[in-house]
Amino acid sequence: MFNNEIISKTSAYFKGRGIILPKISELQNPHSINDDVKLKLKSIDKNSVDPKNLFRVNWFNNRDHSSFSKVPEHIVLPDEFTGVEAKIIVNIGRLFPLITAHKVLAAYGCLLPRILNGSFDFEKHKAVWPSTGNYCRGGVAISRILGLKSIAILPEGMSKERFNWLEEWVEDKNDIIKTKGTESNVKEIYDACNELKKNPHNDIINQFDEYYNYAIHRAVTGPSFEKSFLEVKGNTNLKARFYVSASGSSGTLAAGDYLKDKLNTQIAVVEALECPTLLNNGYGEHNIQGIGDKHVPLIHNVMNTDFVVGITDQATNNLNMMFNTEIGQQYLSRKKGFEIDFIKRLPEFGFSAIANILASIKLAKYMKLGKDDAIVTVATDGADLYLSELNKTKAEFRGVYDETACGEIFGQYLKGISTDNTLELNQKDKERIFNLGYYTWVEQQGISTNDFEKRRNQNFWNEHYRYMLSLDDRINDFNSI
Repeated sequence: MFNNEIISKTSAYFKGRGIILPKISELQNPHSINDDVKLKLKSIDKNSVDPKNLFRVNWFNNRDHSSFSKVPEHIVLPDEFTGVEAKIIVNIGRLFPLITAHKVLAAYGCLLPRILNGSFDFEKHKAVWPSTGNYCRGGVAISRILGLKSIAILPEGMSKERFNWLEEWVEDKNDIIKTKGTESNVKEIYDACNELKKNPHNDIINQFDEYYNYAIHRAVTGPSFEKSFLEVKGNTNLKARFYVSASGSSGTLAAGDYLKDKLNTQIAVVEALECPTLLNNGYGEHNIQGIGDKHVPLIHNVMNTDFVVGITDQATNNLNMMFNTEIGQQYLSRKKGFEIDFIKRLPEFGFSAIANILASIKLAKYMKLGKDDAIVTVATDGADLYLSELNKTKAEFRGVYDETACGEIFGQYLKGISTDNTLELNQKDKERIFNLGYYTWVEQQGISTNDFEKRRNQNFWNEHYRYMLSLDDRINDFNSI
């Protein structure tokens, strides 16, 4: 259903601000972007409030953001680092503009259909971005560029860097709502949303139940990761065996549905052992920031998921410290013999990235993968968002963080990775996890049983994917009004 009056009004408003909406196909393949836009981007800072930065909301930004790379920036981890023969390909998300994380893509994908159908009126509505960290920043950034009012919601225990960024970007600091708890307290976020929903001018764009979040990642992230894999594969017999991604909102996980269709990969979802919701209906708190838990996101295509892998936040905390301190980097260079160029890239891995890498190693061992096998995974953000966490981890060593401590960290959390807490999902396991979502979405959040149940069918997910792909013509029409 379209509101043509609001569509025309918004189009005129955007034109006055010099805004052109990128097409889905342009985000899939930014080399197809107009040459004039690409030329102008060379002189625009990647973090400026400039509408042309919307064209950088893709996986192909090169390191200095002067142009787009042939394939997405990625790294193939050395065998001597992972301890397995399988090639682990990590796609790098910190090169996204504005927030140095990929959630600007999800935010754009969730807001875009609202703009195109006229359900969001910039004169009346506020975009409310509930999140456990990066998504609300992405939402605020996209809203600011488009000249829209917005509100960010996130737990008070998230990293200091996220709050510092938000305070610089929101128009009013009262538009930052801090909910009780940490990464695991998702229900408190929903409670805040339900309170805001009482005002009809607040549009709750909840990444955990927004199918547009699923669709944009399947439509854009999936094809992007296929390109980086094919670049690594070359003329070899390499086969993409797995796609590995932490659950979070399950948006990024949707790239696995694309890769399963195109490359016949299996899909593994990663979660924190301190809150093993998918593994055994468990609960708790953890510090792998970027993963929301104690519930199953509505947009998680559970029936298409093949594995669950649990990773402890002690591993991510300690490896984050080793990767991002002089002592840790010197240990990796002098004692372990890793190349300096590789060590310099370790800060490209945030907490959830480290978890994804460890889960990939576990799967490679569990499945006894060899040199012709590849695992595709993702670093959705970098360590720069967690530097304030380093002192917390150092404090656990009671002041004795040295080369010996680094040796223990490397041995315990990297070289000593076992295959424990790796669950290969059979039909009953999938049904258990699917059913677990009932209590959040039907009982607590008021989703109808029918709307909940139809998510079992893959046609449901395929329709959302096709809808996102169909938006290009409407974007053209909107831009040309």
